[in-house]
Amino acid sequence: MNFHNKTVIITGAANGIGESIAYGYAKEGARVVLADIDEEKGKRLEDQLKKESFEAFFKKTDVKQEKDIQDIMSAAVARYQTIDILINNAGVMCTKSPYELTVDEFDHVLHTNLRGAFLCAREAARYIKENPNGGSIVNISSTRATMSEPHTEAYAASKGGISALTHALAASFSQNHITVNSISPGWIETKDEKNLREIDHQQHLSNRVGTPKDIVKACFYLTDEDNQFVTGTDVVVDGGMTRKMIYAD
Repeated sequence: MNFHNKTVIITGAANGIGESIAYGYAKEGARVVLADIDEEKGKRLEDQLKKESFEAFFKKTDVKQEKDIQDIMSAAVARYQTIDILINNAGVMCTKSPYELTVDEFDHVLHTNLRGAFLCAREAARYIKENPNGGSIVNISSTRATMSEPHTEAYAASKGGISALTHALAASFSQNHITVNSISPGWIETKDEKNLREIDHQQHLSNRVGTPKDIVKACFYLTDEDNQFVTGTDVVVDGGMTRKMIYAD
């Protein structure tokens, strides 16, 4: 895989999975553009990457705002001339009974997770299609698109929408040599791996809970120029958790 001098835009880049994705591409020689609504954490990550001699640029971005999205895309091109890869990672969750969930709360999740992904893909594609070899878009979906816990209606709807949006965009952008795929993470521990219990790990066929690095590797695979035959699909990265039958003792 060769990401040297590729321009990679990552939304929701300031922490968690997004931060790991940014570091992953930076270590491979990419120019990473960090988009996040959290200006303090975003600037901190930009500074950390630059201290390690990586090429990075942060711009505060609210993916619910069309103009913010247009601005970061144009700023990326002004700075680096091209956009090669977009990772749509920004997302929020609201856990609330459907009897209590307000319209504003539902819309906030849908507008951030789903509409934001569409707008970012649309605006990035305007530039990616100008590249001789096209480029790639990866949408971070979730295993919650196909299975649920109670009180996660807004999140599940947004992630199910991302899965459908992915294959629709893959069809629309195919003539522009832009691959569009999604990744559905399962349980990815982003905070405190030391507090995980053995029973947590044993819920997985892989015998461990996932880490952000597992998602980074999937992103690498889907955005590698040699893998352009892979498009319109969803890659489940969950350690086999959604395929394991679990019986109570």
